[in-house]
Amino acid sequence: MPSAAEKPAAPIRWVEISVASHPEAVEAVSEILDRVGYNGIAVDVALDEGPHVVKAYVVYDHAARVKVRRVKEAIGRLRAFGLGPVGEVAVRRIADLDWLESWKSQFTPVRIGPFFVRPSWSTARAEGVEIVLDPGMAFGTGLHPTTRQCLEAVGEIDVAGRSVLDVGTGSGILAIGAMKRGAARVVAVDVDPLAVRAAEENARRNGVAIHVALGSAADVAGTFDVVLANLVADVLVRVAAELRAHLAPGGTLVCAGIVREKEELVARALRGAGLTPRGRDQRDDWVRLDLA
Repeated sequence: MPSAAEKPAAPIRWVEISVASHPEAVEAVSEILDRVGYNGIAVDVALDEGPHVVKAYVVYDHAARVKVRRVKEAIGRLRAFGLGPVGEVAVRRIADLDWLESWKSQFTPVRIGPFFVRPSWSTARAEGVEIVLDPGMAFGTGLHPTTRQCLEAVGEIDVAGRSVLDVGTGSGILAIGAMKRGAARVVAVDVDPLAVRAAEENARRNGVAIHVALGSAADVAGTFDVVLANLVADVLVRVAAELRAHLAPGGTLVCAGIVREKEELVARALRGAGLTPRGRDQRDDWVRLDLA
């Protein structure tokens, strides 16, 4: 009979928490699930017109029930913001010793414009501006279309020697990208303390100095040559005047996170704030607007 030391370890038991979400609400749902998820979250992107599915995994222990309840409460509050439809919280138990490695395998390096974004566990190397960023720490891992659109803009705009403001920084990926392309000063703000911590940690991991603070555009002083705002449409409408106030003469404002059906609503608010459209990019149902 084998000794206790020789017995195989019992499989780790996990609880999968998943929420079906309209694309507009995916990042908000992701942030909620990331609060409890082990090593972040995963998003199954719909290939048709259906909802995306955001998933998080927690160890099945005495605290699992509390974590599930917190997610359900937060998702319930999220629905009051009027984003796209958010489904019910689904919970199931799984047992898989290899789950963590399987989860990691879903996140491979990706090239976005001049940037090469890779998770910390990947040893892949490629030409370009490298950004090391693990998925799930906060909004903006480089996978969501709106993040890609904004990061491409950072790669297209001449930010060298210029000042940059990143409103709603999330993981800090846009701020890091701007700094790595030679920006003289980058300020990043977010209303979520989790995002602020994630952005600070990611900046350190990438060896760049960024001023990260808790707050929104209204909490920032001064003007900037480039303002980045990867937010949802309704928030962009509310902060349009504040974004304009922080844009230096001759500067560029990049707005993303706009679902196609709300593009005109956002564009009208930005024009009303005194901004002039300069460019537009559409990726699937997502629109990025460049203004001056």
